[in-house]
Amino acid sequence: MSSAHAPHPPVESEVGGARRKLWQRLPPWLRSPDVIPDVDRVDHSCSELKGFLHRPSIALLVAALFCGEVAGQEWTRFRGPNGSGVSTATGIPTTWNQEDFRWRIPIRGQSHSQPVVWGPRLFLTSALHEGAERTLLCVRKSDGQELWMRTFSLPTRRNKNRNSGYANSSPVVDEKRVIACFVSSDHFWVRSFDHEGQLLWERDLGPFDSPHGHGASPIIYESTVIVVKDQDGESFVFALDLERGSLVWQSSRRPGREATAYGTPALGRWRDEEPELLLASRSHGLSSLDPTTGTLNWEAPIFSARMVASPIVAGELIIGSCGQGGAGVNFLAAVKRGGKGDVGKTHVAYTLRTGAPCVPTPVFLEGRLYLISDAGIASALEAATGRVIWSERLRAEFLSSPVAINGKIYCASTKGEMIVLASGDEFNLLARNPLGEGTQSALCVDGGRLYVKTFTHLVSIGSQ
Repeated sequence: MSSAHAPHPPVESEVGGARRKLWQRLPPWLRSPDVIPDVDRVDHSCSELKGFLHRPSIALLVAALFCGEVAGQEWTRFRGPNGSGVSTATGIPTTWNQEDFRWRIPIRGQSHSQPVVWGPRLFLTSALHEGAERTLLCVRKSDGQELWMRTFSLPTRRNKNRNSGYANSSPVVDEKRVIACFVSSDHFWVRSFDHEGQLLWERDLGPFDSPHGHGASPIIYESTVIVVKDQDGESFVFALDLERGSLVWQSSRRPGREATAYGTPALGRWRDEEPELLLASRSHGLSSLDPTTGTLNWEAPIFSARMVASPIVAGELIIGSCGQGGAGVNFLAAVKRGGKGDVGKTHVAYTLRTGAPCVPTPVFLEGRLYLISDAGIASALEAATGRVIWSERLRAEFLSSPVAINGKIYCASTKGEMIVLASGDEFNLLARNPLGEGTQSALCVDGGRLYVKTFTHLVSIGSQ
């Protein structure tokens, strides 16, 4: 970390302990001497924070942080808050043309990585020279200026799937670090960096066996980073210590032909019950682990094809899908939470084959499940029952997952269109907007801005 952004050391006082805890909750870019001159002056109330800071705009941001309104820090992992793909952000337009882009910058190499955001920075991965080199890139979100890039040599076998690549997974970020996976046929590197790009730790989880490459993104749970290694060979889920990268637990998974899974885990939190780590794979179907120990809670092994989409929580249900893409037969299932052991015969609420996605992950919003299939069929389901409310063809192909922003459904196609649909009980196509080129990456939402990693560029759309 450069000296210009070094944290200001805490000042001892009779109330220093409580104030220091508040100060430590600030992002590193705010804990700078030129922004916060004296941490001992921090008080508990949001109003007194405003008088403490140099700049009114920074004061309002910090006040929002301590009041619980952490807008702009929601897209820190794949598909945003808990992988839901749902944002309440305002200011993102429904219609635009390319002249309306805030900025558009080229990204070196090939990548399907979704950007993640913290403070003024965006982070994403890419791959150069047919995967022989992997990169982690940091850009300034205000104008797309590259701040730093870290590059690692990692030769690998060529992927057999034309829709896959060598940088499919997305990083995960918190106030101290950004963590990314760099995977080849011989190595599974998990690397942690500070926000200035300095390597904090790295750990190699061994070879990775899949003809279609790697796709699952890491997530942060409490003091661990959770990494899924569901492959055709020996498979595990790992929990690594956030600070050091040491192993906290590992949970064995069943290997097998086409056992590789590409979805990113989600967390199930229901009332006062203990949280569950939710996963999707062909070997285990939809399954639940204890995120503190890795112990299996339950599994519903009901899928017979490769699983690319991520699991999502829809009220009391967990949704997952499998399939063969746009030309094959895809299959979606909703599983009731709870139970012990194999619940495949007792907890399946419903299944769906018509219009089901293979690659795109659905969105759950206000009691409805919105699906965008690979072949371009858009559907709305009553999430609790699976009843189809409406289903229409969009005349496009999708390998990016839809997101819900302020009640609208945004869907980015492989041909370079952003299709915007209204949510609700009636199909309503609001807009077809240009992206400049196609994309297979998930969308990143940050306040009033939308960031889209297209095939060769990163685009910023939204409010000024």
